[in-house]
Amino acid sequence: MNTQRVTFTNREGHSLRAHLDLPAFAKPKQYVLLAHCFTCGKDLKGFRNISKALTQNDFAVFRFDFTGLGQSEGDFAETTFSSNITDLLDAAAYLKENYQAPSLLVGHSLGGAAAILAARHLPTLKALVSIGSPSHTSHVKNLFGTAQEEIQAKGEAQVVLAGRKFTFKQEFIEDLEEHNPLKALKELRLPYLNLHAPHDEVVAIKHAQELYVAAMHPKSFVSLDSADHLLSDENDAVYAGQLIASWAKRYLPEIESEVAQTQDSATANLHVEDGFTTHMQVGSHYLLADEPTKVGGKNKGPNPFEFLAGGLSACTAMTLRMYIDQKKWPVDQINVLTQHHKIEREEAGESIKQDLFKRKITYKGSIDSKQEQRLLAIANRCPLHKTLTSVSEIETEINQQNH
Repeated sequence: MNTQRVTFTNREGHSLRAHLDLPAFAKPKQYVLLAHCFTCGKDLKGFRNISKALTQNDFAVFRFDFTGLGQSEGDFAETTFSSNITDLLDAAAYLKENYQAPSLLVGHSLGGAAAILAARHLPTLKALVSIGSPSHTSHVKNLFGTAQEEIQAKGEAQVVLAGRKFTFKQEFIEDLEEHNPLKALKELRLPYLNLHAPHDEVVAIKHAQELYVAAMHPKSFVSLDSADHLLSDENDAVYAGQLIASWAKRYLPEIESEVAQTQDSATANLHVEDGFTTHMQVGSHYLLADEPTKVGGKNKGPNPFEFLAGGLSACTAMTLRMYIDQKKWPVDQINVLTQHHKIEREEAGESIKQDLFKRKITYKGSIDSKQEQRLLAIANRCPLHKTLTSVSEIETEINQQNH
């Protein structure tokens, strides 16, 4: 994905920092607004991976830091749950004015409760998703422990959450009591998806049940199995993102993505956070390239030499198929196995390193040995074979990307 850094101003005059994640190779079909969890931020690992999965499905994703968190301005101690809701509305207004109004709203944990309440004021929304969200906002008070008594006695107290200190005031507690996500969800007439892990250690699964019962149809629930509350495992977060993308397409207006491509082109997009995992667009097709785990990759796709060997196998099979069809020979199936090796050979007393592609062709059919030899000769005439055995040139230019 391509990420643009954005700053917008909320109704209180605070500058809020955001990231707009865009598809790597296409114009976005729809815009998604993400609401992060309580005291988290836009750069949470699980959030980034959800966004990545959505952009792979041609969604644009807008994720930002609530007032007083992350890189955004403002004093967190002066914020309330209500201010989270208005921050969401201001983010949606910014998207509408500068890009496109969001059609999908996704909220995680308490951000999911905020999303439910904000959705009532966003007429452009077509669907709503909550992930590990509480059914009542007062659930947050359980995280304060004995600090609740200090807040009541002194009007404020410091609370340690996830190893960080936050100041909470009595106004924050009182504001929580004024909001009812269950009532708001029941009044909404939006397709609703609820994702929740059965063993969530922060927000119990009973909250998902209460939200699901309150929601009107169409509604869906999907278990996130063994995922933790923050979706810290990349596989869990990507799974959630892919689920959301697949589910949302059922309810969002279909907009054909305008893919930026050139005939016979191959584009690779690699973000520093992805390691070796490379997103590729080859013509109108999307692929993943990677390196094996033994060299630091995640093995999510073929490595570059495997792509090359695979291309030779495919080119050989296609070339043979065309010839066999032309000759009307009784061959039903062609299999081509290609392996790439690095070898050394002696030439004029010097050791020279060379690439060797070993190709093995098998077939199902009834042809004689003379026809077999003819097929072998044709295989050596496939276009990619010719390219690999000839002298090629590569022209390269480099430019800085503005955004």
